[in-house]
Amino acid sequence: MDNEYKTKVVRKHIIFYGSVQGVGFRWRAEHAAESYGVSGWVRNLYDGSVEMEAEGTEQSIDNMILAIERGSYIRIDDMKVRNIPPEGSRYFGIK
Repeated sequence: MDNEYKTKVVRKHIIFYGSVQGVGFRWRAEHAAESYGVSGWVRNLYDGSVEMEAEGTEQSIDNMILAIERGSYIRIDDMKVRNIPPEGSRYFGIK
């Protein structure tokens, strides 16, 4: 694993599919983001999926997603991920 992976800040727009609403996903995402130094936001979508923007290093975002997946009732079946420009945000919130 190279050093750039560990230190370069990226921002990702992610849509999560599966058992992701009504299971504490957003709450868990907020706490995982705080734990791993990730900023951005998360919100439920009308189709039952969850939308997120996450800003941090690739490694911190990966760790945050793994922590979310460890939630008791959360089941991520699929994710649609695309890179977007970093915004320099400092906080993670639930919309």
